[in-house]
Amino acid sequence: MPVRGPPDRQQTCDLMFQTLIDVILPVFLVIGAGYASTRAGYFTASHIDGIMRFTQGFAIPCLLFYAIATLDLSASFDPRLMLSFYAGAAICFALGIAGARFLFRRNWEDCVAIGFCALFSNSVLLGLPITERAYGVENLTGNYAIIAFHAPFCYGLGITVMEFVRNHGKSGKVFARSVVSAMFKNALILGIGLGFVVNLSGLTLPQVTSDALGLITRAALPGALFALGGVLVQYRPEGDLRIIGFVCVLSLMVHPALVWFFGMSLSLPQDLFRSSVLTASMAPGFNAYIFANMYGCGKKVAASSVLISTGASILTVWLWLNVLA
Repeated sequence: MPVRGPPDRQQTCDLMFQTLIDVILPVFLVIGAGYASTRAGYFTASHIDGIMRFTQGFAIPCLLFYAIATLDLSASFDPRLMLSFYAGAAICFALGIAGARFLFRRNWEDCVAIGFCALFSNSVLLGLPITERAYGVENLTGNYAIIAFHAPFCYGLGITVMEFVRNHGKSGKVFARSVVSAMFKNALILGIGLGFVVNLSGLTLPQVTSDALGLITRAALPGALFALGGVLVQYRPEGDLRIIGFVCVLSLMVHPALVWFFGMSLSLPQDLFRSSVLTASMAPGFNAYIFANMYGCGKKVAASSVLISTGASILTVWLWLNVLA
């Protein structure tokens, strides 16, 4: 519901701050449980790798498949929304790569992984509940439209650039083959693609299949967050604080500012405008670490950026909510 005056603004800010605590604190508790139990030796690195393999290679693809297979794609779709959000995301991806290379002197593969952190916002775990609490469930159309294309766009762009970097100097045919191979070997992309096939074909999943997918998908995010906590035991962010801060600024401030500019320029309707700016202001999603882990580069920066920016988003999202009021 729109804010109409100072008292309502104060009430909304208080509510939003409490909402952020309610959403973020459970995330940190799960990550902390993974960190503490691994640090104490209850779980070994091989155990954490197994959990990561399950979530990254099976549970999360099932989650994406089921979400897209059951998504209402006929809901209101506005090209201006897509252009505003994804142009801002692509620019931040480019800025992340350039900054990692020319400011922090990282190798090109690390640069792409770091740029991906600035590209992939946490549109589901944080974006949906915060937007719903702020503006109501009836104003989530823009969020769902963004989510439907979020992973395919980000992974498509990230994989293409990474494969270009890895195959630099080889023929265009070799490069194209590498991109296609990487895309079709990615379980996340396969899950998304199969979800679109089911959705667009009009097929209805049998109830027993839906129930089984429900059991699996409920383990996806908690398992992934727990594994992230275990992974953090292996990395120490002290030596990378400058580049982590750089990623946080791009994700939490530059991306939403760009989306604000594009949305205003294109006269984006208010509900879609608010959804796009708020989603852009979210911290990097866990997929930022999944991408880095998939290629074995930039993992330390990715894991720490997800953790630190999620905590910092308490203040920055509060700021954007005030700007949007």
